[in-house]
Amino acid sequence: MIKSGPITIRLVSEDDVAILSKWLTNPDVLYFYEGRDQPQSPEQVRKQYMNHKDQRNQNCIVEYEDTPIGYIQFYPLTDQEKKSTGYWKETNVWGMDQFIGETHYWNKGVGTRLVSCMIDYLTRELGAKAIVMDPQARNKRAIRCYEKCGFKKVSFLPRHELHEGVYEDCWLVEYVSNDETTGN
Repeated sequence: MIKSGPITIRLVSEDDVAILSKWLTNPDVLYFYEGRDQPQSPEQVRKQYMNHKDQRNQNCIVEYEDTPIGYIQFYPLTDQEKKSTGYWKETNVWGMDQFIGETHYWNKGVGTRLVSCMIDYLTRELGAKAIVMDPQARNKRAIRCYEKCGFKKVSFLPRHELHEGVYEDCWLVEYVSNDETTGN
C-alpha cells in the first residue's frame, strides 16, 4: 500500500471488479482510456486487471479519502520497450498508466496528487531513474497534469495507439529522477 495525504494506492482485489467494470463501461472514462468501443464486463476486468503472479504490472485501485476513485498500473519496462522508447542503456525505467473513474473528481487536482505520489514511490522506494507514459496528444488535460508533476514531452508518436478504430497520435513523456537526461 502506498499512502500520501488523502491518496491511497493499493492492489486490485476481487472486491474491486464491480467498480472497475462500472468505470470501464462509462463512455466519459472510455473516451480517454481503452475506448468507448471497448467496455469491460466484470469477467473482462478479472482477466485484464487482476494481479496475476506471472505479470509484471502492478494493478492498483486509487482511493481518495478512503473512497475508490480510480485505477493506476505501474511496471518496469522490458528490454524491448526500453529499446523502442530510447532507454536501452538505462536500468530501472518504469511505465505507468492511470485514470480517474469517478468523473466528479476530474479537474480538482486529484490526478496531480496521484501522479506526484506515484513518482515519489517509484523514485524513492523502487529507485526508478526514469518514468515514461504515452498519453494521446488530444488528452490535453492529462498532459497538463503530467507536466505539472515534472514530466516533459520527449517524442511525438504519430498514429501510435489504436483507439476506437483510429490510430491516435501520442506523446512520449518522461520524468527523470534527479534531473538526469536518460531518454531520447
